[in-house]
Amino acid sequence: MTFLHTQAPLLLVFLLSIIIGFLMVFVFRYTTDQKAIHVAKDRLKAHLLAVRLFQDQIQVVLLSYWRIVRSTGHYLRLTFKPFLYVSGPLIILIVQVDRYLGHAPIEVGQTFLVTAKLTDATMLEDVSLRLPAALSLTAQAVHVPAKNEIIWRVVSQSAGTKDLQVWSADQSFSKSLEVSEGIKRVSPVRLRDRWWKCIFLSSESALPESSPVQSIEVRYPERTITFAWIEWNWIWLFFVLSLIFGFMFKTILSIEI
Repeated sequence: MTFLHTQAPLLLVFLLSIIIGFLMVFVFRYTTDQKAIHVAKDRLKAHLLAVRLFQDQIQVVLLSYWRIVRSTGHYLRLTFKPFLYVSGPLIILIVQVDRYLGHAPIEVGQTFLVTAKLTDATMLEDVSLRLPAALSLTAQAVHVPAKNEIIWRVVSQSAGTKDLQVWSADQSFSKSLEVSEGIKRVSPVRLRDRWWKCIFLSSESALPESSPVQSIEVRYPERTITFAWIEWNWIWLFFVLSLIFGFMFKTILSIEI
């Protein structure tokens, strides 16, 4: 049970990589002209071979290089359509999965930082952090006027989903906190910003436009996954494994790429 708990992120990345690798090859197969790709690859190989065979004939070599460039462009045009189909859904998938695998939740007894960024440094003295039960401050708040920031160091004595409250004057702004082990959906920052930034950087609703608080951030630890004796960010591991599984399915299904 402990092994499955600790290896769950790696197993999830493997599962996603297998599914996405297969789907990418499947989409490639049915959105491209396989015969045209086969012909384009054969022509490219022929021009490369001509460079080696006639390397002492400069005119033939230069003409072959030009044909290599032209054939490469033609090949890229033939293979461009599948990337248009998969790029949008793939970006959305990565953003959503990153909520779970990009950062690890805070563990019980682990200290962490909470940072509030304000619109005006003169308001720093008027800002306070109110904590729910089982959370407490471990140090005095640190003011950073040069960055319009105030930083608190906090520790939690129990697990669960909690709400932090940042107060400025008579206004209160909440920020979610996840204290647990394993894989949980976390939102490192809550923003008062453009909607597209909120989509990519936060899974919480945006702070009000009139808010004196620009952002509230919980410093979650970044998650790394150990694979092949290397510490990986999950996105890099996902891309590498997806390519490997994609080429495996390509070979099994005899698909031209």
